[in-house]
Amino acid sequence: MSREFRGSYTVSVTPFTADGSAVDLEAQKRFLDWQIAQGVPGIIVLGTTGEFLTITDEERRALVATTVEHVAGRMDVLVGTMNAYTPNAVRYSREAEELGADGLMIIPPYYYTPTEDEIFGYYAAICERVGLPIMLYNNPVTSNVDMSAKLVGRLTRAFSQIRYIKEASMDVARVYDIVEETQGVMNVFAGERIVESFKLGAVGYVNPYGNYIPRASHRIWDFLVEGRIEDAQRIQRLITKLDHIIAEGHPTYGHQCYSKALAGAVGCPVGDVRPPLTQFAALGEEGRARLSKIMAIIGEIDALMTELDGRMAAE
Repeated sequence: MSREFRGSYTVSVTPFTADGSAVDLEAQKRFLDWQIAQGVPGIIVLGTTGEFLTITDEERRALVATTVEHVAGRMDVLVGTMNAYTPNAVRYSREAEELGADGLMIIPPYYYTPTEDEIFGYYAAICERVGLPIMLYNNPVTSNVDMSAKLVGRLTRAFSQIRYIKEASMDVARVYDIVEETQGVMNVFAGERIVESFKLGAVGYVNPYGNYIPRASHRIWDFLVEGRIEDAQRIQRLITKLDHIIAEGHPTYGHQCYSKALAGAVGCPVGDVRPPLTQFAALGEEGRARLSKIMAIIGEIDALMTELDGRMAAE
């Protein structure tokens, strides 16, 4: 596999029409154009933030086809193709490959708490049918599975397609463990703790913040690569403040609900979430108050980015 993924990728929301009855493909195109204009190197559709569990097969195909066609090679397109039923994950993965996706992001089978052998068999079935690069997605909070560094190493050695992982176990030391276990073959993308993950060997970052602060959330990784660690830390501190405001709310309307509300607030409307997630309008004053606090932080982030990019231009 010659394609190399690097940098900070937006794990994107899925735009819906006002009543939530359909995927808004025109809004998706506008969103993609905005991401590209901001310099985002890659996008991941149908991840957790993209509410993949609420999407029909027909909507999935239309969204992936529209995304790939509209992006037209201007940034990397990865598709979440996970499913609790292995044949569905295989089918979604084959479809994404046929539609022209650059890669796949696949979480282990969720809900069942599968054994390591069952997880291995799941990825084996997918790798037997597709040739695209695969990004494993380790998120124990949502999948009820924590893939150990040893399991990641086993998968890396067994399948040439598996060369990336979004590591979101909340154990930042896992980044180092995976790099060591795979002798540097596995490319780790941070799921959180951006600066710390970079220092431990991560090569990229998968984040939901790109849905409303794409400039800052992708430039933070550029700064790290350029050795501007303190500049990256300044951005991370503000993102952490923002994240804490979201996390104080009910977890089921976190990054999906607020990501959509914030995308609209900064000028790129994408509709609201689908049930069972709580819609932003239903949050009332609590939601508006949180949004106001977050927008103030976004103002700080924008000012900081202007300062940092301006300083870079002057150097």
